[in-house]
Amino acid sequence: MNKRILVTGSSRGIGKAIALELAKSGFDVTVHARSRQQEAEQVCEEIRMLGRESHVLMFDVNDRELIIQHLENDIAQFGAFYGVVLNAGLTRDGAFPALTDDDWDDVISTSLNGFYNVLKPLMMPMIRMKKGGRIVTLSSVSGVMGNRGQVNYSAAKAGLIGATKALALELAKRKITVNCVAPGLIETEMVTEEVKEHALKMIPMQRMGQVEEVAKVVRFLCSDDASYITRQVISVNGGLI
Repeated sequence: MNKRILVTGSSRGIGKAIALELAKSGFDVTVHARSRQQEAEQVCEEIRMLGRESHVLMFDVNDRELIIQHLENDIAQFGAFYGVVLNAGLTRDGAFPALTDDDWDDVISTSLNGFYNVLKPLMMPMIRMKKGGRIVTLSSVSGVMGNRGQVNYSAAKAGLIGATKALALELAKRKITVNCVAPGLIETEMVTEEVKEHALKMIPMQRMGQVEEVAKVVRFLCSDDASYITRQVISVNGGLI
């Protein structure tokens, strides 16, 4: 049986690049999206063209009951996941005094409740499989150093780093590694020209990163070559920090 990895938020951007990179490396990949089903199905088709198995799971990472239902059904049909990449995230940028309650709650919940909601139903099946495993979370340079106009996002991504490190301690003896990748400014449709102009001045390499550069780091952390790496935060940011 091939090793299977779930990648949340993988219908586009960094998540899509991660899903395709993992498929190229020989993993079967389960694609996830909240609402972009057509795009997610397209990613699945690209994965199948690489000779790997793939299907789509649709759910909001904040909907705990729906997640349990989907993941338990999926495991019953296909077996336990070998790995999970938590990429789903949300930004609602703005100066702190201007943030609404929803701006705060939605961003925090997507990262931190999403961590709990997705991983909790998957843990015991992974452990019972007794074949080790890989968990990779996607934080951000904002979670490492903080960023003006992103107090909510910085808090969410810093919290994700803490959760990642704590879970790594619990799972190390099970040979399940848990690591975090913290991208800097990456070329995606979410990055505005204003952000580019401001941020490029701060990046020593004077360029934005590409989604494939993040994906290759995640792929390495999911590989057998990374079996002695756990509880680490790996930054992909062009020397920003």
